[in-house]
Amino acid sequence: MPADPKPIPGPIPIYVKAIPGGVALDMAALTTYVVQDLLELLLSTDTPAWRERLDELAEQTPTEKREQEAAGVLAYEQLVQDMTEAVSSRVPVYGPAVSRLAAELLAAGGRHIPHQRGAA
Repeated sequence: MPADPKPIPGPIPIYVKAIPGGVALDMAALTTYVVQDLLELLLSTDTPAWRERLDELAEQTPTEKREQEAAGVLAYEQLVQDMTEAVSSRVPVYGPAVSRLAAELLAAGGRHIPHQRGAA
């Protein structure tokens, strides 16, 4: 998706592309970090509970899953929530890259933002 061959630099490069109605940000490096975090959780011998929870979900029959959901047990949803809290989610942007990101966002998205009537 990179429209500009030069990303916003940083530990997680950010590519900005104008799309109808706004911008799309490509942060493929963030995806890599998240996948690495998940694999570290699942392969950890210090905290095997993550893998055990995943194995339990994988081994459930459709009937067992329906019975648990009927009883209010949302094991899949809870695992998703817990893993989401445990993985990377922040994208640091430093120094001059902050200004460049702001400028590229305004340039790419600003032309698509309609003026508001009666704005104070």
